[in-house]
Amino acid sequence: MEFTAKQLADFLQGTVEGDLQAKVCDFSRIEEGKEGTLSFLANPKYEHYIYTTQASIVLVNQDFIPSRPVTSTLIRVPDAYKALAALMAVVEQTRTKKTGIDSTASIASTATTGEHCYIGSFAYIGENSSIGNNCQIYPYVYIGDHVTIADNTIIYPHVSVYSGCVIGQNVILHAGCVVGADGFGFAFDKETGKYTKIPQQGNVVIEDDVEIGANTTIDRAAMSSTSTVIHRGVKLDNLVQIAHNVEVGENTVMASQAGISGSVKIGKRCQLGGQAGLSGHIRIEDDVKIGAQAGVISDVAANRTILGAPAIDARDFMRSSVIFNRLPELSRTVSQLQREIEQLKKEINK
Repeated sequence: MEFTAKQLADFLQGTVEGDLQAKVCDFSRIEEGKEGTLSFLANPKYEHYIYTTQASIVLVNQDFIPSRPVTSTLIRVPDAYKALAALMAVVEQTRTKKTGIDSTASIASTATTGEHCYIGSFAYIGENSSIGNNCQIYPYVYIGDHVTIADNTIIYPHVSVYSGCVIGQNVILHAGCVVGADGFGFAFDKETGKYTKIPQQGNVVIEDDVEIGANTTIDRAAMSSTSTVIHRGVKLDNLVQIAHNVEVGENTVMASQAGISGSVKIGKRCQLGGQAGLSGHIRIEDDVKIGAQAGVISDVAANRTILGAPAIDARDFMRSSVIFNRLPELSRTVSQLQREIEQLKKEINK
């Protein structure tokens, strides 16, 4: 499909600077821009590329002020990154979706599937499970018994959804993720010196508009009356671990390799950096930002930004980092002062 700058600006409610009839048919990164492609500039670190890019059209924020001439046609919008996402979503919707049930798929006689679904080769759907309308279930997906999946959900290859789990509308489960595996529950027997498994009888509930990255795992709750809950709009990166009885609030995001221990409660709109680790049974309130590799061992109040291990307030962490970098110098200074004090003592004692 091909669009002009004017058509794109009208759709995005932006303004054009340059050729209204400049045409694009694909997207590109600004540093790799080619003629006929649309790119964007949202991060100031990439500004230098806008003066050399060959992209025909570049989305920029309204307040962008170029320091030298730009050859590409610009479309000014309130948020260039958000505008790009909107355009890419439109293109995605135009792509033909697969439909139909492959002859090698195994669907229990008591399971139900909605209209216009695609179920790929060697997918398995268990007893009394329910699949909504317009769902896409790719090859080698495993869906256990008594699972409920709502409309417009996409499940990519090799995903496993264990029995009893509930998945909402417009959810995306990327390849290899596991929903509803047993939580890490074991009791130590002092007499035998062995660990005894505690059966995990709850489930996982994933609400609407959630996206789960590849090879991420979400454990089922321990008790049959409880659930591990991923609330609406949550986005989890690849290789994230969510333990049993965790609750993740609406529109929270987590980067790769974040690990959440059992029974943690995370509020709304929180942001967790890569490899952040949360100790069990703590509460993170709304709008908290947790830096990469942070180790959180206690409750965190709303609207805080924390860094480090153990995690502390971001400003305290930055001040501590400055001191840490000076420790060799400070150590030498302290040693020198100790020698001078000893020398002064000797002089006084004389």
